[in-house]
Amino acid sequence: MTSEIIDSKDLKSDPVFGQLSFDGHEQIVFCNDEDTGLKAIIGIHNTTLGPALGGTRMWQYKTEWEALNDVLRLSRGMTYKSAITGLNLGGGKAVIIGDAKAQKNDALMRKFGEFVNSLGGKYITAEDVGMETRDMDIIREVTTSVTGISESKGGSGNPSPVTAYGVYMGMKAAAKYKFGSDKLEGKKILVQGVGHVGETLVKHITDEGAQVILNDINEARLEELSKKYSANVVLGNDIYGLDLDIYAPCALGATVNDTSIAQLQAKVIAGAANNQLANEVKHGKMLQEKGIAYAPDFLINAGGIINVYAEVAGYNKEESLKRTENIYNTTLEIFDLAEKENITTHRAAFNIAQARIDARKKEQNS
Repeated sequence: MTSEIIDSKDLKSDPVFGQLSFDGHEQIVFCNDEDTGLKAIIGIHNTTLGPALGGTRMWQYKTEWEALNDVLRLSRGMTYKSAITGLNLGGGKAVIIGDAKAQKNDALMRKFGEFVNSLGGKYITAEDVGMETRDMDIIREVTTSVTGISESKGGSGNPSPVTAYGVYMGMKAAAKYKFGSDKLEGKKILVQGVGHVGETLVKHITDEGAQVILNDINEARLEELSKKYSANVVLGNDIYGLDLDIYAPCALGATVNDTSIAQLQAKVIAGAANNQLANEVKHGKMLQEKGIAYAPDFLINAGGIINVYAEVAGYNKEESLKRTENIYNTTLEIFDLAEKENITTHRAAFNIAQARIDARKKEQNS
């Protein structure tokens, strides 16, 4: 048996530590199982405040590098999401590489659950894009390090409705700051991405009398929801120059970038997507200079983690909704702080979250 000698110049250097999205992550776990075809990455960013809790996303990434970048960005975001909402949790996330509709099965879920279990509670998983409550139930068969299981099994259920409620609260707060009133009646709102969270958000703002415009890559879904909510539809990516009051990104991240900001007519950005700013510093500043009120995503989309944290902390659905409703007040505080200190809203939210983490670390080291 011979082994091939690989020239070092053919290898990518620093596959994790050299990634632009690497931010002092504590641990990255690469999961591989030939029998089930599982290829997954678990990112644990920071556990200063508690175990790293964050959902698992199943997505057909173009490359493994793209998957790694996504899990690094997402797990980092979870650290600050938990910190700013006052939860005793760290930040973690997982991605499974594959088509959820074609490749997901119970054996794959169980095997992934075994990898989660091997971390001894340092990472707790939950539902995200491409996953369902039933998948969490399957994972629960092999590990207790999972939240968002069915209510019939004693869990908190699908976190999407609570996530959407938090985004709705954040959107109303942003409207209050920008327009002087949190009333959304008559406001032109573009919701980009109408999955579980996006649809529930559409229901909230439709019930309040907003003029809703829908955008999604799934045209059949758009047709269905257009009829259901009497909403207008815009196809394709040429959407940022529309005459809007509020832009709600609820699909994948990085839609707020050089191109979209240059075209954007909306006065408020408030949506459920993670990592909406392609570059946090640069694009946060561009929005500030353009006078667009940006409600930080890791704050206003925190309803989901507040909901699943109930399984860890032992509080009920009523308490979950109460804590999620408080996103309204925290969002207003962020806008006021950003204006007072002449910094971006993203920086204001980040500073508050980081201060909480630093204070806990100081306690632990004293």
